[in-house]
Amino acid sequence: MWVFIFLYILSLNCQTSATENSTQMYYAKLKIDRSAIQNISSKLNFNVKGNLSIEDVTMTTKCKENNNGNKTCKCKEGHKWSDEVRLTGVDCDEKNCTLKADSNSMCTLSSAVDITGRFTLEGAEFESCLTDKNSGTYKVCHNGLLNKMKIEYSKIRGFDSLAITQFSVGSVIVDFTMKIVSDVSSGELFNKSTALTKTLTGKMTLETKGIVTLDISKTSVPYDNKTVVICKTERQLEAKPNWNLQRKDGEFLITNGSISTVEDEEKISTVTIKHVSELWQGEYICLFVEQEDQITINHKANATMDICLKPKIDISADPAFPLCKTESTVFVVKVKCEIKNTTETYSVSWQEGAIEKPMTPEGDKLIYSADKVVNCKSGGDSSSTGSPLVYCNFTNECNQTYGASMKVEVIYPDEKYCSAEGEWANTKAGFTAEIKCKDKAGTRKRKCSSGETGREGIWGDEVSECVEKDLASVLETAAISDIGLGKLESNAAIVFERFVKVTKTLKLPGYANINTSVTVFTTMNEKLNLTTITNDSAIENYLYSSSHLLNKSLEDSWTKDTTDNSSLSMAERFMISVENLIKISNLTVGTRRENLQVDLCNISSCNINVFNVTISVPGGVNVKTTAFKQLDKYLPHLDNKSEVNSIIVSATAENANDISINFQMIKPRPRNFQLKCVYWDTKNHKFSSEGCDWKGPSEEGRCDCKHFSSFALLLSKEPLEVPGLTYVTYVALSVSVLSLVVTLVIELIVWSDVVKTSTLYLRHTAHVNICLCLLIGNLCFLASSSNPESISDLWCRTSAVLKHFCYLAMFFWTFCLSATLLHQAVFLFHKVSRANYLRFSLVVGYAIPLIIVFVTFLTCNGGAEGVYYFRKTCWLVYGGLFKGTFYTFIIPVGAIVFINVFSMLVVIMKLVSHHSEIHQKTDISPEKEKAAAKTVVRSIILLTPIFGVTWIFGFAILIFDLTSGPAAYAFEYIFTILNGFQGFFILLTTCFGDRMTREALLRYIKKKAPASSVSESTSKSEVTWKK
Repeated sequence: MWVFIFLYILSLNCQTSATENSTQMYYAKLKIDRSAIQNISSKLNFNVKGNLSIEDVTMTTKCKENNNGNKTCKCKEGHKWSDEVRLTGVDCDEKNCTLKADSNSMCTLSSAVDITGRFTLEGAEFESCLTDKNSGTYKVCHNGLLNKMKIEYSKIRGFDSLAITQFSVGSVIVDFTMKIVSDVSSGELFNKSTALTKTLTGKMTLETKGIVTLDISKTSVPYDNKTVVICKTERQLEAKPNWNLQRKDGEFLITNGSISTVEDEEKISTVTIKHVSELWQGEYICLFVEQEDQITINHKANATMDICLKPKIDISADPAFPLCKTESTVFVVKVKCEIKNTTETYSVSWQEGAIEKPMTPEGDKLIYSADKVVNCKSGGDSSSTGSPLVYCNFTNECNQTYGASMKVEVIYPDEKYCSAEGEWANTKAGFTAEIKCKDKAGTRKRKCSSGETGREGIWGDEVSECVEKDLASVLETAAISDIGLGKLESNAAIVFERFVKVTKTLKLPGYANINTSVTVFTTMNEKLNLTTITNDSAIENYLYSSSHLLNKSLEDSWTKDTTDNSSLSMAERFMISVENLIKISNLTVGTRRENLQVDLCNISSCNINVFNVTISVPGGVNVKTTAFKQLDKYLPHLDNKSEVNSIIVSATAENANDISINFQMIKPRPRNFQLKCVYWDTKNHKFSSEGCDWKGPSEEGRCDCKHFSSFALLLSKEPLEVPGLTYVTYVALSVSVLSLVVTLVIELIVWSDVVKTSTLYLRHTAHVNICLCLLIGNLCFLASSSNPESISDLWCRTSAVLKHFCYLAMFFWTFCLSATLLHQAVFLFHKVSRANYLRFSLVVGYAIPLIIVFVTFLTCNGGAEGVYYFRKTCWLVYGGLFKGTFYTFIIPVGAIVFINVFSMLVVIMKLVSHHSEIHQKTDISPEKEKAAAKTVVRSIILLTPIFGVTWIFGFAILIFDLTSGPAAYAFEYIFTILNGFQGFFILLTTCFGDRMTREALLRYIKKKAPASSVSESTSKSEVTWKK
């Protein structure tokens, strides 16, 4: 039997230098009988005359002819088939291959090294190599350069071949290939390349294949299994390897991650993949990069790993809810199992009785389907009876089986269902119908509930879970950003770049889009938690996207959050994620976005302003403050007694515990409404005031806290209440009403006896009108204050107008009275006629208040609610300093009280002056001095209620908010008691305290009472009253 023997011959050429010989490989093919192999092997070494000598002859390949025109060849020990031969041969592996009989292909050394290089030449010496390839100058240039390169590289033992593949422009760039069929060190390559770059000035990059080897699974790796890829080198290289994975969609750096682990040891580097998936399928590249001066050598090894894939199965049935009219009805249900188009070959199996249909491609999907017969008999053992379970199983090339199943819910004749409506097919009551989103990821859902009568169910509202495909893709990228394919920070930058493109091009309406966007942030926050973000573009991109999600146009999408209280709400997840991302970002300057502002400070005492909120951090380092617009509306706040009244402000700092925040409130704080400084408690998922203090009404926007977090102001929905004040008010006003009625009755009884002079007439006329106005005002107050929300709007408005007019009229009548007394005290001998006084009093007492009320009513949109009066109080609007209709009452009242007090002081001063004059003329005993003092005190007591001086405490109430502390509560009690009992005090001072009125009343009682029964009591009463 004849056998082909392939040989390579290592020859030594003439010396190319004083110390080194040039080498060259020669190849030969012998055809000999098998029995002669051993005899001829010993005679293969020989010498050649001249400059060529044979140093070594090695048998590489042994082949045997077949009868079909082919030959079967096997590599000898230490040799292997090259990749090129394995691609052209039949059933080839590293050792065995079937080739055509006339093929001269032979095995190469296992240690053979293939080198590709690029030599960038400087100068103009080889510019002619850029000319036409057919020209003589090109050939001369080409051959000259090739010979110079061979002179150096042929000194490497095992040098086989060197060829220039092309010249290109950029100086003169030479691309070449070289083959060395023996073990070669990188040091030797450096030496020869350095010598060449000195001879031919330039720089060179080499890539070797063969110095580094890669061990990888030769068979497909089962899905989710663990696998190890090993990169080896026989000699220690002065570099650490870079691992890359080349896939169809790009090349990825392999690093330490959640799935992969890279470990480097001497002469070996390993990549361990804990759970393989389709992401890890492709060509693995192990690359050592060595560099010295103008030489860069890339030692490369590559191999491909195949993975048995797992299909993502989407199962559906048509119809999903077969509607039975009778028990004899039979349906054919089409079951579809849909997977993404893939290179994996699956064998698909179905449940027993299913009739399989041919697979059909649909876009980027593969549709597998089968028919299943279903009848309407509810029960039985047959697979086609009742609501059947349908399934499909996919088995991959590694014999791993994955399946999906669903139950076809049959609507039996006696069961309720929702009739088909538009796109929505018949659906069984208690179940939810689903429709795939068109051109989007996700589904639309609609629940069918049982109706009260008949078989007809009730459709619920449609719930859309449709997400923009680009956004869903961003989330998928974020989820795998830390698995080890690429550096985490680089992957994060890619995620944020894609995310910002989505937010700029799409409006992202709908809860599903917002929730997915928030999930992108939470995912990246989890991945980047232990790193620092230094990429400025990534920082700007995620800040822009954060601001966009808070646009007011997306408010409805946020408020549809149905997260239960036991888990994080969408708004909380968003806030925490953005806060942490900002905290770990290497920010150098602040940023101003429409709905988000970030500022920072690195000095010892920081004062930062974001959205008009001032933050002070004494002694803080690396202070970062973030303000969120709109977020206050979305964070869950279950306390119905308060509402968020500021934007959310977050702060972080190093070496600091105290922070002071001066908020700008969303709406002004009404009087007596409590503000509370709070932070977001991430443990209990709610606002908490622990460690935070509100500075009070004098600095109502300021909060001081003992820690750093996310802060806000809460405003109570109801004003603070003074304990027991309502009951005191009702009692006092009730007593006043009765007292005023009694006063008016007494005035009616004694009128003819006490108005005998013009002065007395003027005084009692004022008393009567003051009492009348105060009585009507108090009655309206009692009628409308017990439960204002239960009365009609008309009565509430009418009550506000009446109280406004009556109380104003009362004060203007007190002004008339004080004016009369002042006139009498100053102008003792000047008398005013009754007619003139009445005209003056009627104009001042009723006309002026009427004009004030009328003009106020008209200018407030005809007495509109919230403009003229408050619905909760049926009283005038107080909106702060000089704001609201309340000032049309308080300003006139304040002026009148001031005048009344002035009048009282004049009267008292006149009394004191009168007693002083008497004291100078005559000696006055201590008893008379005491009597004079009593007269002054009596005058003050008598004039204070009728002049309404006690209302001066009302100004104290305006000055002191209930949130100010105990003083405010004290003033509330004093004002309520003094003014609530004003009618009672008027009764005491104007009736029982006035001698003429008292005597006239006693005379009236004597006249009406029987003499026998009252004579004794009357005499006693007279003595008592006189005292």
